Amino acid sequence: MSKKKTLSFNQFIKRFSTEEACANYLYQVKWPDGFVCPVCGCRHCYTVGGYKRYQCANCRHQTSLTANTVMHRSHLPLTKWFWAIYLVACDKRGISALALAGKIEVTYKTAWYLLRRIRCAMEMRDERYILGGVVEFDDSYFGGKIKGKAGRAAGNQGVFVAVSKNEKGHPVSLKMRVTDNIQSNSVEQFVSQNIAMGSTIQTDGFSSYRKPLSKGYIHEREVFTPDGELLKWLHHMIGNAKTFINGTYHGTSTKHLQMYLSEFCYRFNRRFFHGGIFDRLLTAIAG
Repeated sequence: MSKKKTLSFNQFIKRFSTEEACANYLYQVKWPDGFVCPVCGCRHCYTVGGYKRYQCANCRHQTSLTANTVMHRSHLPLTKWFWAIYLVACDKRGISALALAGKIEVTYKTAWYLLRRIRCAMEMRDERYILGGVVEFDDSYFGGKIKGKAGRAAGNQGVFVAVSKNEKGHPVSLKMRVTDNIQSNSVEQFVSQNIAMGSTIQTDGFSSYRKPLSKGYIHEREVFTPDGELLKWLHHMIGNAKTFINGTYHGTSTKHLQMYLSEFCYRFNRRFFHGGIFDRLLTAIAG
């Protein structure tokens, strides 16, 4: 498969400089095989009040281009949305709300709103997929150190982390999920939702992993050593995620940690798509 070329800034401006151009492209992304009524399934429609709203020719149900998307009920023009999506997609380090506000000429509050919804779309897209095969699994803590605590509870927010590997032992896909605790019931919930039954799960010897991972999984565990090969890729991903959050966003609160982790995972899981990430992100937002 040939690699899709990255859309240059000049190409983007020429292609999506008007509301109509953005609406036409969004229509193609949302209904690639033509309009489909969400109520009756009819494939014929009429435009109502411009090019952003459509009425089914059969049941007369009206729907908009942004219905059932994170752009729904937004008063921002599509040109602003597309520009924000382009900037988010094209910078692998991410973009802060302050930087985005300056680039697309909106307030900081509006830029934060845009980024929050874009990250929400990233998270929802990745929730569709589960890990399989051989999976490294562990927990980590993000945030400042808690005085008087060490080891697993040294940070202020627990996070479950899982990374699947291919036949050569290289990382394929990544999942990160904030958790209130790392007890057996929380482990079981995360694993059942994110890792396919029958997978081989590699962990350290933490006792809370034993019972939940004995139910339908092949559990390989051993004592963790910092200089060993156990969980090598997983801890590498944790380090990169912390660098990503601290480097671009200068840290985050516990309240917003999950959306930054979701953005990091979304980018990692599409690291080989190169120029195609704009289209994929727009599809995630329109889906």
